Amino acid sequence: MKYLILIGDGMGDRPIESLGALTPLAYAKTPNMDILAQSGKLGLVQTIPEGLSPGSDVAIMSLMGFNPKGVLTGRGPLEALALKVPLAQNETAFRLNLVTMELEGHTIIRNHAAGDIGSAEAKGILETLKEKLPLEPGQAIYQGFSYRNVFVWPKAPENLASVPPHDTLDKPIDHILNDPAYRPIAELVWASWNILADHPVNLSRLARGLPPANSIWLWGQGKTPTVKTYFERWGLKGATVSAVDIIRGLGLATGLTPLHVPGATGGLDTDYEGKVKTALEALDQNDLTLVHLEAPDECSHQGNLKDKLQAIENFDARIVGPIISGLKQAQYDYRLIVACDHYTPIELKTHTSDPVPFILYDSRDLEPKAPPSGYSELEAQKTGLFVPDGPALGRLLFGPEKE
Repeated sequence: MKYLILIGDGMGDRPIESLGALTPLAYAKTPNMDILAQSGKLGLVQTIPEGLSPGSDVAIMSLMGFNPKGVLTGRGPLEALALKVPLAQNETAFRLNLVTMELEGHTIIRNHAAGDIGSAEAKGILETLKEKLPLEPGQAIYQGFSYRNVFVWPKAPENLASVPPHDTLDKPIDHILNDPAYRPIAELVWASWNILADHPVNLSRLARGLPPANSIWLWGQGKTPTVKTYFERWGLKGATVSAVDIIRGLGLATGLTPLHVPGATGGLDTDYEGKVKTALEALDQNDLTLVHLEAPDECSHQGNLKDKLQAIENFDARIVGPIISGLKQAQYDYRLIVACDHYTPIELKTHTSDPVPFILYDSRDLEPKAPPSGYSELEAQKTGLFVPDGPALGRLLFGPEKE
């Protein structure tokens, strides 16, 4: 038996008037997911446990069949894992975003990704920050992918405030920077402004009409998580296919091998065909493959409805469809879950904790059903199937855990 988890990050949304009061997921053309929903089981799963913030680290760990509560403390250490940055017991890892800030008048984050700055330009920014930022002994910056990087802080002050930059887009953040609980981070953020204001990379980006990476933003701090692996829980070995370090880190924490696809970007321009080929090849050698597409979430954070619809349709046509075709050709018995990890409503430009629609499909289950019309939030709600948490979803997909 082979297993797959296919995740369209942030696909979930709320009804939008311009779409005839449909959600993007209901409006988009998704024939492959619709067929799976009609042939399998469609329902809702609560990926964000009560009391936890609706981040992708929490939500995707739940979709993987794990309980993030009491385990995850932030996405920083997951990304450190992916970058092979070892953390000592006294070290805390933060996500370091390169962001675009409006600094005149109120301080406002206008773009949490510095316009999806490329890794080559980001490298120039980060090298300057390493040289000129007033770092304490042991503090270090590690380059990730694009705007996503890691900051390691030995003996970081306890109870530091942490705010995801995509939660504050286009809103004044002066109150955050001036909060005493955020002050040690704010001092680094403020110091970055003068360093980056006239940086050659930013001058070049401005000349090309692109958002500058004129500030850093630290958030998502935590320590390395420890959990039982897939092999320890279900006797499974597998791999992850994603452009995003957080997914690689979650994979490593749970015993999965992160696979690199050179053209994978996390955006609309990602190498879909490369991801599918890598995923199917990995499944030949393993029991489980997780495939993740970041693009719907990124489009949502930008409030770009047109691109979000395109990202959802790309996920269906260029990932879900080809993977199903490849599985049929390989003649595997397989079970899979297709889901979004959390809602990222266009109107809010950030995540919410709503239960998300998922499909559970088993290639051996040929029993006729009274199918829903397709894969969407409302159709999932109508079925009445509700899964309360990640471990319950894991048992649905993989069966009972090993004794």
